[in-house]
Amino acid sequence: MQTFKDRLLFLFGNDTGPTQIAKQIGMTFQGFTRIWYDGGIPKAETLIKIREVTGCDLTWLLTGEGSPFPDESQQTKLLDSTSLLLDKDSTSMVYDVLGHTVNVDDFVFIPYYEVKAAAGSGYYNSDENHTLVLAFRKYWIKNYLRADPNHLSVITVKGDSMEGVLNDGDNILVNHANNKPGSGLYVIRIGEDLIVKRVQSLPGGRLLITSANEAYAPFEVDISSPASDVSIIGRVEWFGRYI
Repeated sequence: MQTFKDRLLFLFGNDTGPTQIAKQIGMTFQGFTRIWYDGGIPKAETLIKIREVTGCDLTWLLTGEGSPFPDESQQTKLLDSTSLLLDKDSTSMVYDVLGHTVNVDDFVFIPYYEVKAAAGSGYYNSDENHTLVLAFRKYWIKNYLRADPNHLSVITVKGDSMEGVLNDGDNILVNHANNKPGSGLYVIRIGEDLIVKRVQSLPGGRLLITSANEAYAPFEVDISSPASDVSIIGRVEWFGRYI
């Protein structure tokens, strides 16, 4: 558990996503992304809240040194809860509209967040609630995307700068594990805004950001600078569209 995120996953469970953790500790999803995806350390009041929720030791939470639970009964309680979950029968059967059985275990349910990535010049995201999920086949996620479902989320495109590639209202599947400089379609945070653009990696830690719509001029950002308030949220792996 070398990183702060590793310690969060230990406390809240490997199957717990950033939205659930943010909700439990009283943070917005947008604020929590800087901890979850950018490797930031939260403020003191947030650390105290995590301790209140989990009962963990603050020194361990910050540094990874020592015991996560000074009171061993708390650790035992956590392990007992995990064992109960593992003992449950995970096979669940439901029916499609024709009455045929469907094995739910063939699917993963990816959270859909009420945020929008602007295909334009930036769209402020003030509502980060996880209210819906989209079902994807595990086989497709594993064998075609070769992705970890825990690193995926679905958000909506806003604007017309990527018109013809990604249109206004499209739902996009974002792989947050692919958050290193590269070339392709990426969701990027610039300040408080999320944008979805075509990205090209340039020498010196710079990124060339271009649009499909020629009305929007390309521009460069430098993600290597310590003063840069830019981060790569993830690569776009799939989109869905109303006709």
